[in-house]
Amino acid sequence: RKMAQALRCDARFLCAGGLGRSRAPRCATRAAASARTSRSGVGAPSSVTRRDTCALAASQEVRQSTGEYTVAFEEIIVDTKLGIALYDITPQIEEVLASSGVTHGTVNVVSRHTTTALTINELEPRLVDDVRQFLARLVPPNYPYLHNDLQYRDIPVPFVGVWPDDEPINAHSHIIAMLIGQSDSVPVQEGKLVLGTYQSVIFMELDGPRQRKIGISVTGIKQ
Repeated sequence: RKMAQALRCDARFLCAGGLGRSRAPRCATRAAASARTSRSGVGAPSSVTRRDTCALAASQEVRQSTGEYTVAFEEIIVDTKLGIALYDITPQIEEVLASSGVTHGTVNVVSRHTTTALTINELEPRLVDDVRQFLARLVPPNYPYLHNDLQYRDIPVPFVGVWPDDEPINAHSHIIAMLIGQSDSVPVQEGKLVLGTYQSVIFMELDGPRQRKIGISVTGIKQ
């Protein structure tokens, strides 16, 4: 029984293309070894052949992946509040996913700003306050960061506005963004985001108020 289970698992990986065509001879070699073992009366029953297992696994993989491979991209805009603010952007992501028609694949989300972040967690109001207060203690805004010494910095290119009047004092926001990260991926199964009961995709503004752009890319099978 254990031999039969091992053969079925191996077949799904090897014979459905898991290692590519170059590894096909190994599948045949193992099949012959399995047949010899079966004839000797040890291991898997003789009624379970390597060929049957490979054919069954391959047909199952084909049925699961039948459809058109699709790539879709949309951009959403979030108008944020002052300071650190958290926003649930799961509904917007679900709208982009639905319009793409993808049923099995992945959604990739990226913030296009250096003083924002993305994470997946629970957006409970008191927890949000805890996060804001903790981040302010972890990376204090009033610390003497070198980035905030505008008189010693080169003017970034391109720069929108008048230097240094329009350059914010926001080194702490950059540091928090680096610690948390600015992108996330969520699997898609049967047209739905694979998220836990209390999980949301959360966009974090770290230097508001601003108008922020978030890119959403959906890749996968469209049935």
